[in-house]
Amino acid sequence: MAFVITSPCIGEKSGECVEVCPVDCIEEGEDMFYIDPDICIDCGACEAVCPVEAIYMEDEVPEEENKFIELNRKFYEE
Repeated sequence: MAFVITSPCIGEKSGECVEVCPVDCIEEGEDMFYIDPDICIDCGACEAVCPVEAIYMEDEVPEEENKFIELNRKFYEE
């Protein structure tokens, strides 16, 4: 299970998450950052520093934000 970045990141892109990620699994997209679910080691470092509280464990993503689970995956398929 990986962490997922959700809608509060759209347009925010502060980048603290990228700086603290020990495995470099977070990349910047056009509107927001994305976490590669195949590389994420579930350490939680990114979640702790997110200034807009946009990062959740995949199984804790709020229901209204569930589409971001697939958006994160698709970002890395392209």
